[in-house]
Amino acid sequence: MHALRARIIANLAVFDRIAIAVGGRRHAAVAIVLSPTATGPAYLLTRRAMHMRRGAGNYALPGGNLEPGEDAIDAARRETQEELGVDLPREAVLGLLDDFVTLGGHVVTPVIFWSAEPLSMIPNPEEVHAAWLAPLADLDHPEAPRREVNPLGGPAILKMPAKHGWMNPPTAAWLYQFREVALYGRLVRTDDIGQPGWTAH
Repeated sequence: MHALRARIIANLAVFDRIAIAVGGRRHAAVAIVLSPTATGPAYLLTRRAMHMRRGAGNYALPGGNLEPGEDAIDAARRETQEELGVDLPREAVLGLLDDFVTLGGHVVTPVIFWSAEPLSMIPNPEEVHAAWLAPLADLDHPEAPRREVNPLGGPAILKMPAKHGWMNPPTAAWLYQFREVALYGRLVRTDDIGQPGWTAH
């Protein structure tokens, strides 16, 4: 795990991330939280509560809108605590990925966190249907990423593997860039990744 952490830090140190002006949109943040497990390094993944108005049952990273006075790091930390009972200090941050504009009108900043100790989660049923630590190795699925024709036209929809299937953008886009940039030091951007039209609602 120490070698993995050092590699991620080194890769992010030379990554010139794209920051997007929020303008009239809402600013949000998501947390990519890395943790050791008995079977190897993993990241935290959830499915949203089934009764939620937006994105019910979707695969998701903990996250949400920034509150007044917060930056992306503080928002990602707060949302991870509120959704899963996981308290992450600012010192746990390894870096940030590109800002991403969602069809729902958000500019989202992905924040990468490192936990030296195995995480213990208490999902908030108001927001989270299920949460687990997914092996980092899952991101290297031989068919990942899958690209599908976008019914709306424009860039293809990119999918990444999840526990029992494939997740859609925007979550898939953030994890794809995390894999390429943070794990392997390969420069990829997310501005050419299509999103399913239903994510706008």
